[in-house]
Amino acid sequence: MSAADFQKLATLFPNETVTHSYVQDIELPAVNGTSPGTFALVTLDNGLDHSKPTTLGPNTLVELGTVLEGLRERAARGEIVGVGVTGKPYFLVAGADLSTVKSVSGREQGLWMAQLGHEVYSTLANLGVPSFAFINGLALGGGLEIALQSTYRTVSTGAGALALPEAFIGLVPGWGGVYILPRLIGPENAVKVMIENPLSNNRTLTGPQAFDLGVADAIFEPADFVEQSVAWAAKVIAGVETPARAAAVDPADPAVAERWAGAVAAGRAFVEAKTSNASPAPAKVLDVLEANRTMTQAESAELECQTLADLMQTDEFRSTVYAFLDLVQRRAKRPAGAPDRKLARPVTKVGVVGAGLMAGQLALLLARQLKVPVVMTDIDQARVDKGVTYVHGEVDKLLAKKRISPDAANRTKALVSGSVSKEAFADADFVIEAVFEELNVKKQVFKEVEAIVSPECILATNTSSLSVTAMAEDLEHPERLVGFHFFNPVAVMPLLEIVRAPKTDDAVLATAFVLAKGLKKSAVLVKDAAAFVVNRILLRLMGEVTAAFDEGTPADVADNALRPMGLPMTPFVLGAMVGLPVAQHVQESLHEAFGDRFPVSKNLQALIDNGVTSVWDPASVKAGAPRIPEETLALMSFGDSASTGEDVLRRVQDALAEEIGLMLSEGVVAGPEDIDLCMILGAGWPMFLGGITPYLDRVGASERVNGKKFLPAGVASEPAA
Repeated sequence: MSAADFQKLATLFPNETVTHSYVQDIELPAVNGTSPGTFALVTLDNGLDHSKPTTLGPNTLVELGTVLEGLRERAARGEIVGVGVTGKPYFLVAGADLSTVKSVSGREQGLWMAQLGHEVYSTLANLGVPSFAFINGLALGGGLEIALQSTYRTVSTGAGALALPEAFIGLVPGWGGVYILPRLIGPENAVKVMIENPLSNNRTLTGPQAFDLGVADAIFEPADFVEQSVAWAAKVIAGVETPARAAAVDPADPAVAERWAGAVAAGRAFVEAKTSNASPAPAKVLDVLEANRTMTQAESAELECQTLADLMQTDEFRSTVYAFLDLVQRRAKRPAGAPDRKLARPVTKVGVVGAGLMAGQLALLLARQLKVPVVMTDIDQARVDKGVTYVHGEVDKLLAKKRISPDAANRTKALVSGSVSKEAFADADFVIEAVFEELNVKKQVFKEVEAIVSPECILATNTSSLSVTAMAEDLEHPERLVGFHFFNPVAVMPLLEIVRAPKTDDAVLATAFVLAKGLKKSAVLVKDAAAFVVNRILLRLMGEVTAAFDEGTPADVADNALRPMGLPMTPFVLGAMVGLPVAQHVQESLHEAFGDRFPVSKNLQALIDNGVTSVWDPASVKAGAPRIPEETLALMSFGDSASTGEDVLRRVQDALAEEIGLMLSEGVVAGPEDIDLCMILGAGWPMFLGGITPYLDRVGASERVNGKKFLPAGVASEPAA
């Protein structure tokens, strides 16, 4: 077969943004006084700027395959001595075009897509002359597999985001990566790249990290990367340079076979711990890896194609693409309901009320990202000094890790100051409070601040559950107050819930969204309602599990009942991380607002009253065998209505479907997509679930409770027939 045999498939996707293959002949530099000959360099470029990554769809692959077939013919005629593949600035290739893959209709089309990739990559691997991949930038999935299928590889020290993230997006590395990588860098490192990194917030490799693992044979600086790579290729072709590849292994070696089995077993344990096997893709990656140790590459390719075709038909894959592409990549960048950014006011100085841990995190983020003066205040000099010292210490840590330059460190420290007087806010444009979560305290803070700042100064609250409307009711200018709710840890969590109270004006709201973008956060517009989105859903979930526990369900049954959902941590572990007093305080606020849907646990209150920080003994959780100490059990009392794990799971599913249905009817957000985005970015909700509403649709809870699904067919599930 040839790439042209797949032209029919390509014609089914006329709207694909094609990445073209441009060929340039280069006379290789002399080695020992003589040029090895002519080198064909293929540059992959979609003609768009760096905000539009190059991707691989059927039309792109057909064109690349046709170009490579032509180069193979030229090689056979002796016209070229080698072929190189590189990309436009900042990119080799960002992987398969997910929009195209998502729209593949039926298993047969999915199989064709997989086979097309293998056909093209096989041509690259069998040109009759050495092939070289010059990894000049981002290389994900099929993009990295182009490099792996090449005979040799170089990488730029400036290249970022090298990965095989397929386990994260619901697929397997289906164009040879799962076969080549373990042979190139060893099975243990291959499992790290294909399983551990994708399931750890989709972690990627830098160029130097990829080189250290053995993914690339040589590494060069970005300024003249292609020139250096071509010169290196000339030496390889001339026979004066031979890559060492110290990490490469022979799968037939009995010692390697034992390592291979161990790596697969470790991978399966990691998948179980991270996802409870709630998504099929990671296990399939390991299945293919385990099987291909004794396979030829062609046999593995067939297995990869069949596995890809199957996974493309799963709702977990469709949900992942919905979450990753439709939500994180698109909706997060164009928040629903956000006012025109042209209305935003300039912010040249920020005030932070409070100097505790959360205030310190806010001050550091604001100074680092906005590069404007930030002043912290508190009730005494000791607290102020402690807050400023914390920020400076965090900057020093960043400097020690080389994540910030010495100049940037000095500038950031100089931007953060402290004061015991709110008069320091007189010339601030934006003041955010980070004080105790008590309504009257916050109202008093804003009353004091409003007496000092200008009429145009925006006031923001970082409350996690209290009414922004109530905070604004005594202000002279209630329209200036906005909710600006960060998640902990502030530097890491990407979500900002921006809360609009009834009187918040558009200029204030627009400024909040512009600031969120400047802080590199994804903002979602939320109506003022108790606990907003993330905490309301999490507390409903935790409340149902705790209620089942209080009713007599054994702790291990209640806490592990949600394992099939693949959540990042169990409810009791989450409660301990948040802090039982904090969780109970929010639960009480929700109980006051919504009644018995949010019961307040007497057992948890008994633990709080006695200084107990967790249902489980913390040491036992770390040891992987959670238990409740006898002295903790003695503080609590239980009913005699024990539930099974299946009962608790269904109870939580139905409760969440009810709560989200109510939130949508109340207009808390513009649509279910915003709830999904909030849970993914603010609570670490698994991407393979597609957020929370596709999951509830998939398990039937939406229809059981509300009589209909949250999302139309085809959005995160199989399209309607």
